Amino acid sequence: MAAIALLLQVLLFLAPSLGAGHDYRSALRKSILFFEAQRSGYLPAHQRVNWRDNSGLQDGKASGVDLVGGYYDAGDNVKFGLPMAFTITMMSWSIAEYGRQMAAAGELGHALEAVKWGTDYLIKAHPQPYVLYGEVGDGNSDHRCWQRPEDMTTPRTAYRIDVDNPGSDLAGETVAAMASAAIVFRRFNPAYSDELLRHAKQLFEFADKHRGKYDSSIKVAQKYYGSYSGYNDELLWAAAWMHRATGDLRYLDYLADNGRSLGGTVWAMAEFGWGMKYAGVQVLVSKVLLQGKAAHREAVFEQYKQKAEFFMCACLGKGTRNVRRTPGGLLFRQRWNNLQFVSSAAFLLTVYSDYLSSAGRTLSCAAGEASPAELQSFAKSQVDYVLGDNPRATSYMVGYGKTYPQQVHHRASSIVSIKVDPAFVSCRGGYNTWFVSKAGDPNLLEGAIVGGPDAYDNFADVRDNYEQTEPATYNNAPMLGVLARLYGGDSRFNQLSP
Repeated sequence: MAAIALLLQVLLFLAPSLGAGHDYRSALRKSILFFEAQRSGYLPAHQRVNWRDNSGLQDGKASGVDLVGGYYDAGDNVKFGLPMAFTITMMSWSIAEYGRQMAAAGELGHALEAVKWGTDYLIKAHPQPYVLYGEVGDGNSDHRCWQRPEDMTTPRTAYRIDVDNPGSDLAGETVAAMASAAIVFRRFNPAYSDELLRHAKQLFEFADKHRGKYDSSIKVAQKYYGSYSGYNDELLWAAAWMHRATGDLRYLDYLADNGRSLGGTVWAMAEFGWGMKYAGVQVLVSKVLLQGKAAHREAVFEQYKQKAEFFMCACLGKGTRNVRRTPGGLLFRQRWNNLQFVSSAAFLLTVYSDYLSSAGRTLSCAAGEASPAELQSFAKSQVDYVLGDNPRATSYMVGYGKTYPQQVHHRASSIVSIKVDPAFVSCRGGYNTWFVSKAGDPNLLEGAIVGGPDAYDNFADVRDNYEQTEPATYNNAPMLGVLARLYGGDSRFNQLSP
């Protein structure tokens, strides 16, 4: 008995460390903070990431347009329109679903600021109904230099799409970004919401009437953010968000009438991200069906739902074609920046879990039924892995936990702040001095989710290992919603949007 009592005392002593779990509120705060480090343009007075300063202040000037602002996509200094718009869409979707939880965590204001920093830029990038600027700078010249954004000497050429050089995928994703943002600003800034919808409607018409792949028009994007899925998914994605933002049934008709020809009822996908939107479309359409709002479109929308559930089952490992996992249980798609797919999948699993729960439904997979709670639990397991519950006991969110990446593949964080040492850092000088440094980053890129481990849970914290140590805005954006949900609980009856 004495031995049992001693064992119980030991277990009670260890309990706080064994069962305390993660601080999702802190992780949420840090995830939003990361976007401030990615800002381009004139930084506001209340900028919290104080080692950054103004940059890209001449963007667009040579083309006669103001393109100052927006976000750098990852560890470089290019503004790529497609991933930036997707980032904004996913931040907005996160707020639309879990804004009340963000408010409870004290982070809703910061999240809205992060979205608006992006949408303010997208409005500038759309100066005419059928013109959209989709990139500033280019990856080829940018990647030859290792400079702080404040010191950039690389070309800041602005690239656009128009009637003669279309880009339905870029325009469609920008529609999604503006429409989803219009939803979250409707309550807080109605005039701004209306402005976003005005731009979104023009861009939807542009994307649909003048079809083409944006990387055929903006060829410098091909190597970095090529349109490998084409533009059909973005047209459906845009329509789904326009319906959710406006309630206009014409967009539902578009989804129903074009479901087969554009692939929404055809393609069963096991990935979701900046380049492949089908699973996201299918989840949005499924929500309409589960809410009983499909009316006479129910038959075709059921086909969308079947494809959405293929994605869920594949992630759970209960489908006919399952997503690979590492030995430690992480979803694994590719060795370069795999965590972008993990965060996006975790988000879809989370929202679909809540959609099913609200409708009193379960998921039917080839290997058996799955409850909404099972989807939510698996999404949580993926987030927890990212935050440190993995074979290496490493957090892949910079600044969270005791062990996290120290040599992030990120120009701004790896070079001493211009506010500490204003001496100019040249193109090659940055490589020779800072890129090769074996020391940790002089600036903490707090909240950044890096590329993550390989297929066997291995990770090398080395700056030139860009496949694993480079962060990206689209890694973080979907995680905002999941972290808010994990912090604040179920939101079935208190969403900010329909």
